[in-house]
Amino acid sequence: MEFNFEILLKIMENKKELRGWLDDLKLDHPLVIAGPCSAETEEQVLRIAHELKDTDVNYYRAGIWKPRTRPGMFEGVGALGLKWLQKVKDETGMKTATEVANAAHVKLALEHDVDLLWIGARSTVSPFIVQEIADALQGTDKIILVKNPVNPDLPLWLGAIERLATANIKKLGVIHRGFSTYEKTKYRNNPEWQLAIELQTKFPDLPIINDPSHITGKRDMIFDVSQTALDLNFDGLMIETHFDPDNAWSDASQQVTPKVLIQIMKDLKIKKESDPEADYNKQLDNLRAQIDIVDNQIIDLLGKRMKAADSIGALKKQKNVAVLQSKRWNEILGKMVLEGESKGLSEEFVLKMFKAIHQESINHQEKIING
Repeated sequence: MEFNFEILLKIMENKKELRGWLDDLKLDHPLVIAGPCSAETEEQVLRIAHELKDTDVNYYRAGIWKPRTRPGMFEGVGALGLKWLQKVKDETGMKTATEVANAAHVKLALEHDVDLLWIGARSTVSPFIVQEIADALQGTDKIILVKNPVNPDLPLWLGAIERLATANIKKLGVIHRGFSTYEKTKYRNNPEWQLAIELQTKFPDLPIINDPSHITGKRDMIFDVSQTALDLNFDGLMIETHFDPDNAWSDASQQVTPKVLIQIMKDLKIKKESDPEADYNKQLDNLRAQIDIVDNQIIDLLGKRMKAADSIGALKKQKNVAVLQSKRWNEILGKMVLEGESKGLSEEFVLKMFKAIHQESINHQEKIING
């Protein structure tokens, strides 16, 4: 798909300006944004901040306003929490970050000197909301990050960045937090890594942060997703952190303790620029990570194919129909050979692959019929 974001491309011609806010931090590790999903109490906010202040965390995050799926759920403490973030800055020296969803949020966050603001996935889906926020932020020198929309729509995501760029906002970046899907997977939000890779390919100087907390929805998966993101050359991570995750007021299952976060940051493998082989290894890890992602997609698709084969087996058993249908099989082979050739795959490879898939499908159907 081709994109035509003339304003965005014009801004991105100046790499120094685009990545300036990130380069100015002079980090020897990826950017880390961490803190609780929601600010709950002043004590909770300050306690977590003090446990993170001498770590690799660069920005302390806390949700002040929480857009929830259903009414009646905890929707954040509101503007009161901004005073707690001010105390975090005063007591720890840490920079602060929170989500804004409308112009009123922007006004209050700026009045309380929040250093980094992000637009959430539910807001990014609406150009009207993004434009309202962009107008309220006109010319700000704060860092503004945009989470991907809930649906996998790259033009919509980049359109939000374009609106902010048009409002003369220089310090921009994106957050990849995964995408909603009707099908249940092991993720809370499917990462759709290929979409993030396409964004990086088209706009390599646009800072991109990974949010493994919202992608996984499970704390025990955060490390693996974080490592994949770093292997794909993401610029940083946003990880939800709470001293008592199981009793958090929102998203309890995806938050980690400060102690666990510190260990994650220690265990993540990061290629240092001082390593003479760093560039080669970085490129190699990036390409291998892309292959791993596609391999997992292949396995997932094959699993879905075999579920369909199981259903066909049940239908054939009901109607007393033979498993092997030669005409259908030959039609599939011919079609797939042509499709494979259009993708640069040899006929020999396509035949071997689909014969193996067909045999596995037969095995599944026979198991159903003879079961």
